[in-house]
Parts: sequence; C-alpha cells; structure tokens
Amino acid sequence: MADEKVSRRDFLLYAMGAWAAVGVGGVLYAMYKTWEPLPEVKAQATVSFDLSTVEPGQIKVVSWRGKPVFVLRRTPDMVQCPDRSVKGEYTVVLGICTHLGCIPNWEADKKIWHCPCHGGEYDACGKNIFGPPPRPLDVPPFKIEGTTIVLGEEGNEYKQMKEKGLTV
Repeated sequence: MADEKVSRRDFLLYAMGAWAAVGVGGVLYAMYKTWEPLPEVKAQATVSFDLSTVEPGQIKVVSWRGKPVFVLRRTPDMVQCPDRSVKGEYTVVLGICTHLGCIPNWEADKKIWHCPCHGGEYDACGKNIFGPPPRPLDVPPFKIEGTTIVLGEEGNEYKQMKEKGLTV
C-alpha cells in the first residue's frame, strides 16, 4: 500500500473536491450572515427602563436608537402637564431639539431644558417656551408595564397622546 502512487487523475479529483468544499463552506457562511439581523434592525430594538429608579426632580438619560431619551420625574413645584405625562409624574421625551437637532441641557435651578445652539427653552413637560424651536420635544413610542417603560412599542398611553396630536 505504501508503494501505491496517486494517479494524476485522482489528484485532480481530490483537489477539485477540496475546492468544492471550500466553495460550499463560503456559500453556507454567506447564507448564515444574511440570517443575522442588519445593524439598522438591531438599532430599532426596544429598550426597557425601570421608572422607579428615578428620584423626584431627577433626570435620567436612556439611549434608544442611538438617540438620548430624557426621563424626568417631576416634582409638585414643576409645571404640570397631564396630556404629556407618563404615569402622571414622568416626562419622557427625545433629547433632541426640534429646531436644529442639538441636545438640550437640563437646568435644575430653572426647571427647564435649555438648547445651547440657539437659546431655545423647553419646560419640564418638554413644551417649547422660548426661542426658535418650532414644536415641543418629541415623545418616543412607549408602553408601560408596571413600573417599567418599554421604548419602541406603542402602548395605550402613547396611542392616546397620538390621537390628541401630542406626538409626531
């Protein structure tokens, strides 16, 4: 057996078989990669956040779809907004100025969001109160599950806001 030599024809068959196996492996890998969700799809995923972790007067920033979402738990001395509230005491808005897309800063002493680009101001409800912003801060789609808010899904409270024209 050790003296047997592989013929040229057998060698070419083995080589072609190896190349075919590599090709099939490449096709299978490409198919697997197409089943994996695209980055755009992953970016649209939902984000859950526990509202009970926010203290009164405190603001937390949650990242959703690569954008900041401001979660503010209002205190009784802040402006009240029953139409734009989540669970009665929370303001949940996209942290992007509706004028030029800057990120407003929360000024706790004045209880407003102030946009550093052109001086736009929003109250604790996210309503524009001064400057060039053409509309209030946008409310992202959300759903309430107990004390958890799920950003990216439309729940009943969000649908009610949408019917009243309070969301974009």
